[in-house]
Amino acid sequence: MVAWLKVALPLAALGLLSTLFLLSRVIDPTQAIPFADTEVQDRLLNQRVSGPYYSGTTADGDQIAFVADSVVTPNGFAGASDADNVFVKIDLIGGGTVNVTSQAASIDVANDISDLIGNVVLKSSTGYIVTSELITARVSTLDIRSPGPVFADTPVGELVAGAMHLSTPVPSAPAQLVFTNGVKLIYLPKQVKE
Repeated sequence: MVAWLKVALPLAALGLLSTLFLLSRVIDPTQAIPFADTEVQDRLLNQRVSGPYYSGTTADGDQIAFVADSVVTPNGFAGASDADNVFVKIDLIGGGTVNVTSQAASIDVANDISDLIGNVVLKSSTGYIVTSELITARVSTLDIRSPGPVFADTPVGELVAGAMHLSTPVPSAPAQLVFTNGVKLIYLPKQVKE
């Protein structure tokens, strides 16, 4: 029985393998890849970059790195570009880091402005976590503003404010995070461990 299986099983395997090639479909390499017409038109009109990475240094020496899922220049025109799922990391020259994430962004390098839109979260290495729906930032220097309401978890408690501004008021000075327009702070003292 074993001697018979030594011959029969390899022959059965060869038979299965040969039918795989004999019964396979013929592929026409000249046939076009199926795309929806709207997708083709969108790709022709809009310039798209997948997984872009940009890094640079501001005039004051802060290092900025920008990553997104994709960036689109609408209608192929120069000017503002739209980005999805944005992550920005800023290494401050005075020490510390600031990380910003948002669902979308509009970036206009020529006019030195970018708008981060939709569930924007700013986290600083000093322990501040600020959320807003819109943050406007300059590209060439550290100047980040939220013109609308912000909610923040801070090292001393929870904070609500009408606006926020992160900047370096004097070159080479430490960055300052300023909250304005009706600031409300709920002070939460830390529990001392015995």
